Amino acid sequence: MRLALAQLDALVGDLEGNGERLLAACEQAARLDARLVVTPELSLWGYPPRDLLLRAARLERQERVLARLVEAMPPGVGALVGVAEPIPGGGQPALFNALALVEREGWRIVCRKRLLPSYDVFDERRYFRAGEAPAVLELSAGGRSWRLGLTICEDLWVEEDLQGHRLAGADPIAELLPHRVDLLLNLSASPFGQGKAALRRRLAARAAARLSVPVVYVNQVGGNDELVFDGGSFVVDAAGSVVVQLACAEPDLGVWDGAAPLRVCEPLPPPLVEEEQLLRVLCLGVRDYARKCGFQQAVLGLSGGIDSALVAVIACGALGADRVRALLLPSPWSSRGSVEDASALASRLGIATATVPIASLMAGFDAALTPALGATPEGVTAENLQSRIRGCLLMAVANQEGRLLLATGNKSELAVGYCTLYGDMNGGLAVIGDLYKTSVYRLCAWLDSPAAAPCRAALGLPPTGPLIGEAILAKPPSAELRPDQRDSDSLPPYEVLDPLLKGLVERLATPEELLAGGAEPALVARVMGLLQRAEFKRRQAAPVLKVSARAFGSGWRMPIAAKVT
Repeated sequence: MRLALAQLDALVGDLEGNGERLLAACEQAARLDARLVVTPELSLWGYPPRDLLLRAARLERQERVLARLVEAMPPGVGALVGVAEPIPGGGQPALFNALALVEREGWRIVCRKRLLPSYDVFDERRYFRAGEAPAVLELSAGGRSWRLGLTICEDLWVEEDLQGHRLAGADPIAELLPHRVDLLLNLSASPFGQGKAALRRRLAARAAARLSVPVVYVNQVGGNDELVFDGGSFVVDAAGSVVVQLACAEPDLGVWDGAAPLRVCEPLPPPLVEEEQLLRVLCLGVRDYARKCGFQQAVLGLSGGIDSALVAVIACGALGADRVRALLLPSPWSSRGSVEDASALASRLGIATATVPIASLMAGFDAALTPALGATPEGVTAENLQSRIRGCLLMAVANQEGRLLLATGNKSELAVGYCTLYGDMNGGLAVIGDLYKTSVYRLCAWLDSPAAAPCRAALGLPPTGPLIGEAILAKPPSAELRPDQRDSDSLPPYEVLDPLLKGLVERLATPEELLAGGAEPALVARVMGLLQRAEFKRRQAAPVLKVSARAFGSGWRMPIAAKVT
């Protein structure tokens, strides 16, 4: 049984376009003599389709697209395609998350997802009913009959000792034991998370050991709104060893025949270090968000600080330096070094810049507001005005030139509200809004190390020499909204703050748990208060590319008006 692993980048809701991508993969697989093409979960829709699934007209379009696929399929090739299966007879939800076998002879449903995640960013019980029986597909290939166990994404995630948790319900792997399958296939749409690729391989290896068969895991790739799917599809043999490994963060197709890895590109790639995975995923997220939303160019504000520097690098890696523009927006409090550092960074990256000083605009706002306030704006009001002036100017350029404005704030700032609504929070996408400040420093230090050179070259970035630069890496963090301001004037040091935030946000830790870890009671109370008070800001923030266990977005559903302590 020669299988093709088709790691596809789908556009959510584009059933016709996704059908064409599926067909192209099937044609490529046919040239490689594959019998069966395995595609990701809901591959005809793109994941997650969310409320598009509730539109009856799209389900009718799905029928037409499947019919066209049947007509165009290469002879002798079948494809496992992720579909939404309508359930007759009324009742809600009215769909199964299902797999269809599509061949020249027709198509039929062969599997229904058993475990439906409704945690973090997932909300499948809003749309789907759970399947009730294990799925085994019998196919003839190579002169014999094959029994293929079929599972969909979460159905593989049943090992609580590996995962730390699991959904209540069936164990789809255990239920396949009596069926004595020859292979286990898992069709997934699993978003990127740091350390998640290795966990997927461990889960597949455990399933291989339980069933004594190889496991084929095919994952979606591409950015869909806040979620970035990293691909990384693979095959493990019955002993749990990886024998086929597809690319991280890009579409790919590989072929496996059960005896030796046969790939489009040999040899098997070495595992990527954590920093490279993260950088590639962030670039993919920006690239796909822009492309799928109809943007070809981006703009951002460059302050000379480390956050905007990293976003500029990611934007260039995603879109190319010729499609990125930066504005330098100095105020009277901006240091000469910050302006020089921003200009030097732009020069290293090769991006166009424009400098728009805001001192006169600040004076104009002061003059306009003084009669209404009875005094000149001061304190936080004056500081926020600077940020909002900059945000207004950046949005004007984005509007005039049809560019995607990239917000440059990090997760630490979003968590505690050290950011300005309608100012530095302006943007269509928050690129590093799921990276703590300490994580930003680590990624930037790696970017400037020799180890990053091959990745930089692959992304079209200058492969040698500093990108971020020591001047930016070494300077104390500052918004420069008043003379000699430092972030440390308002916040604890980030190396102290970030572990507390990670506990509160990603582990939902209690105050008692943080105190048991050695945190100071007054600091815990202060940080929890800041986190709660900033909820209304986060609700109005740009979409945040998710790369952690819990990001601010659809997986963070805290009330705004509430007592949470």
